[in-house]
Parts: sequence; C-alpha cells; structure tokens
Amino acid sequence: MRVKLVAGNWKMNGNLAANQTLLAALPPLLSGLTGVNCAICAPYPYLAQVEQALKGTNIAWGAQDVCQYGNGAYTGGVSAAMLMDFGCNYVLVGHSERRVIFGESDPVVALKFAAAQKAGLTPILCVGETLAERESGLTEQVIARQLDAVIGNSSVAALARTVIAYEPVWAIGTGKTATPDEAQAVHAFIRARVAVLDAKVAAGLVIQYGGSVKASNARSLFSMPDIDGGLIGGAALIADEFAAICHAA
Repeated sequence: MRVKLVAGNWKMNGNLAANQTLLAALPPLLSGLTGVNCAICAPYPYLAQVEQALKGTNIAWGAQDVCQYGNGAYTGGVSAAMLMDFGCNYVLVGHSERRVIFGESDPVVALKFAAAQKAGLTPILCVGETLAERESGLTEQVIARQLDAVIGNSSVAALARTVIAYEPVWAIGTGKTATPDEAQAVHAFIRARVAVLDAKVAAGLVIQYGGSVKASNARSLFSMPDIDGGLIGGAALIADEFAAICHAA
C-alpha cells in the first residue's frame, strides 16, 4: 500500500529567524500524525538549521537540487554526498524552475537523479508541462519524454526508490490549480506508462501533485486514486497551512 508524501518546497525563501519560527511550530502540529510522510526541502544554506530543528521528529528533510557530479572541481556545485552529511532523505530533481529558468535538460536531470540515488537519497523527480504545451495537446508527450530520459539512464527498477511529482508549470505559484480530475488523468497516465515496463513498480510508485495546493483544495486532490500527496510551495512557508495539508493527506 502506498503511503502519501507531503513535501514542502521553500524555494528561495527564508532567513534564520523566520525559519526558526516555522520549524519550531511544525513538530507540535504534526506530532502523532500517522499514515502520511511529511518532509521539508530547504535551500542549501539552511540544511544544518533544518536538521537540528527536525531531528527526532516525524518530519524528514531534503534539498532542492543536487549536482550531477561527485565531489571535485565543480565550483558552486553541491554533491549528493554533501547532502547526506546533513541527514537529507530527499532531494528535488528536475523542478520546473530548474528546467525553465536555469535551462536544465532532460539528460542533465537524468544524471542528477542517478547521482542522488547512488548516494542513498530519494529523488523527488518533477515532471510537467507548460501552458503552451498543454494547450497544444502535448502534456502526455512531454511527461513521457521526461520520464523516459530518467528510465533510459537508470532503469524502471530505479523508480521503486523514488517519488514522482507531477507539477503542471502553468499552475505553480499562479493560483491556478488543475482540477482533481485533470490531475488524476495525468497521474494515471504516469502510472500506466511505468506499468507497461514494470507493473509492480508502478503500483508502488508514489506520485505527488504540485501546483498551488492549499489546505482548501488538498483533500479533494488527495482523494483521487493516483494522487499520493503533494509537493507544496508557498503554503509550506505557513505552519498552520502546511500542517493542514499534511492532515488532509
């Protein structure tokens, strides 16, 4: 049976004081919560603070990106081994903002995915289409391409040790949200595409939805059969809101 995962993505937000307030508020709000996994993905400079605050709680943590290379002469990069030093369980790979703004290609995302898994991290592999791609009827084609790059570089078996986050780019930070039925259709497509290669992996694959998830719409989204939690942006910066989403899951 799949266990839902709600992961907060702070993006490039936060400071030491604000983080401390948020991190102090979350454990009591989520204490005793069962049947759902919760995590925070924070910017690199705050991973030590997050580790210190969340160690011993039922909230895991991770990073928002990882270098595709191991330790070495890669100025500005942060390796998977470094993330492991801070107790990270998860790392976001291929977030739409990395793909669109920073120009990360499918092959680069595939290399990052492999580097994360090799070090023992669980990648949260982000896939999704832009508004133009959706309006052109290319949603499934785009997501298939993004998935195939990772499967081709690693294997379908590697997906047994990952989480996939479907994030329609047009719904991230815009206030627009795919309806539960729209999101479910894409999640079902992802699971079916994996099932063609390995039915067991597909059945156990946790597929999150990311795109303006709030406490007010979380329950209707998470009630869909193939939506296994959420990758939460802005709402993850508000303790009560994030906790409510976790409880909805």
